[in-house]
Amino acid sequence: MEAGSDQATSVCTHCDRAIPAANIDLHSVHCARNLEKCKVCGDMVPRKHAEDHYLSTHAPVSCSLCSETMQRDILDIHKGENCPQRIVTCEFCEFPLPAVDLAEHQEVCGNRTELCYLCNKYVRLRERFSHEARCNGVQDNTVGSSRNVREAERDEGLGHSRMTSQLGVF
Repeated sequence: MEAGSDQATSVCTHCDRAIPAANIDLHSVHCARNLEKCKVCGDMVPRKHAEDHYLSTHAPVSCSLCSETMQRDILDIHKGENCPQRIVTCEFCEFPLPAVDLAEHQEVCGNRTELCYLCNKYVRLRERFSHEARCNGVQDNTVGSSRNVREAERDEGLGHSRMTSQLGVF
């Protein structure tokens, strides 16, 4: 019920609301007997529901992922951005894993190599985007995969053993 602008009002000492002066005594008794001011948010709640109000609105809660206790109003932010057990995705292999394990996983995963389709060199996954941005597609035989080096060494070794066998040196 709204008080008219021409009607005198009084402020209830319990709930701090403006009440028509004619009803203030009745309101004050009812308000003091049935309502309680929440110590956390200041809302007026029925006395019989005060504990439920506190538990459902203000009581600390535990994160279901990491069991850390926090205020209810930051739980969603914690689960989405800060929880060490929230599931994140590796930028290299898109594998889902807990955030606490991401750095170690990406250290290993980013060191894997893939063949560049432009220059046919093996490039670390962590360097793939910068490599592709500067890669001109020209093969450079001076720097390549360790496979090319091993093949060249093996070919040199075969050439050396052929020469020694032709000379009769064993």
